[in-house]
Amino acid sequence: MSKQSDYDPSVMKKHMGMQAKTRISNTVVYVVLIVISVIWLAPFVFIVLQSLRVENTHMVGYIVPQQWGFDNYVKLAQTDFFRWYANTFIAAVFTALLQTIIVLCMSYTLSRFRFKMRRGLMKFMLILGLFPGMLTMIILYRVLKDLGMTQANAVPGLILVYIASSGMGYYVSKGFFDTVPKTLDEAARVDGATRAQVLWKIILPMAKPIVIYTVLTAFMGPWGDFIFARYISMNASAGMNVAVGLYSWLTADQINQRFTMFCAGGVLVAIPVTILFMCLQKYYVEGVTGGAVKG
Repeated sequence: MSKQSDYDPSVMKKHMGMQAKTRISNTVVYVVLIVISVIWLAPFVFIVLQSLRVENTHMVGYIVPQQWGFDNYVKLAQTDFFRWYANTFIAAVFTALLQTIIVLCMSYTLSRFRFKMRRGLMKFMLILGLFPGMLTMIILYRVLKDLGMTQANAVPGLILVYIASSGMGYYVSKGFFDTVPKTLDEAARVDGATRAQVLWKIILPMAKPIVIYTVLTAFMGPWGDFIFARYISMNASAGMNVAVGLYSWLTADQINQRFTMFCAGGVLVAIPVTILFMCLQKYYVEGVTGGAVKG
């Protein structure tokens, strides 16, 4: 009976209809994804093509260059671009290192320790993080100015501000640590390991995704910061990061001479971040999904 039902015309017709619906729905999804990808990639393709245009330096009404070359990249060396690039890189690296250490230590503490006002502290930090950082810009500038960390010395000031409230970003990392069995901690403690040894030698090697996620997010903040970096540097070229420096080329008196150089600088800024995400995308996704399991 089962073999006959397999060849039943009505069953076969229903099966073919389901396959057709599946193919149509998949086709629609793929078409939508392709359109979204084209829209999303179009600005990046435009910037790359304009950075390779050498027939003139101002904005034009066409996309594909008439003359190709790397002149705009070579001209960047004659400006302060690589100083801005170095400032950004230094701030991003130091922030990623220090912020990752602080966040992981705070997350491990809140995940494993039970102490008075623990939940109150977590709620307080969560609520405090809801307020925009721009509310503190005036007082932060005044403090940094008194410390001599503005204008040409803006990079140390930016690093200090970036890492000052790092502990409040505990929630994703804590959620990941909550998924690690506490029996591992207890076994290591029985063998004589300290709390620090448990964290650095046992927990963190197992938590590679959340470590990489924390490093990437900490690196991306300073790398793409513009508002606060511009506020602290106060148009001093020696203290600008790359976003502020490139923006200074878009003024009315410079954009016609430096638009293609601006595009070339934008390409160089995007390269490190693109490489990092392409190489570490797997761990980044695992860190996000793993940290969302528990709160």
